[in-house]
Amino acid sequence: MGVKATVGGTQYYIGSPKLFDKLETPVSGSTRERIRDLQSPGKTVMALGTAREVFALIAVADDVRGSNKAAVEELHAIGVHKTIMLTSDNEAAAAAIGRQVGVDEVKAELLPQHKLEWLKQLRQTCASVAMVGDGVNDAPALAASNVGIAMGGAGTDTALETADIALMADDLRKLPYVIRLSRKTLAIINQNVAFSLGIKLLALALIVPGWLTLWLAILADMGATLDVTLNSMRLLKVKQVK
Repeated sequence: MGVKATVGGTQYYIGSPKLFDKLETPVSGSTRERIRDLQSPGKTVMALGTAREVFALIAVADDVRGSNKAAVEELHAIGVHKTIMLTSDNEAAAAAIGRQVGVDEVKAELLPQHKLEWLKQLRQTCASVAMVGDGVNDAPALAASNVGIAMGGAGTDTALETADIALMADDLRKLPYVIRLSRKTLAIINQNVAFSLGIKLLALALIVPGWLTLWLAILADMGATLDVTLNSMRLLKVKQVK
């Protein structure tokens, strides 16, 4: 909820306005109204003060990349049924960002344990749940998901160590590409396994009447190897959508 430090014998706090509610710090009505005014356009408000009073308000806002909306749209297009944003941010800021990027649902003001609880609930109703995160607060949820995906460039060491996949470029457009590449890879693996087993079974069938010669066996083995290799090279055709 925030941080605290002792300076000159006095303990100061900075963090969510709810931190000062927990400390039972008296906050005037005008200050609370100012907090709501700052939060309504999508800003995150941090309060600075002591246990007795609030000195200042600091409002910050994330710049939403234009590519994020395109990434969410592509995720929906390739069959991701539902996109949910889990954030520790206030509801007003979370709702504003959620509308900009086009996610289906927004869950705001979540601590790490709350994100973990949401992931567990989603896994009970959904066959597969992927979690994308970059911070320490995301690590428990990353571990609880079917597939944890960390943003490598800006991600913390904890997130990177917990996740199954790390996107080394901090670009959400890589996410649909990873999904399409993974699906194609799995399909080609299944094709290669089926073809290899089919060749082996055919060779066994030819042994019984004595039709399988040494050169035919070598040709079949080399042919299977070349076919599997060439089939796998089709993955090079999977490109990221610009």
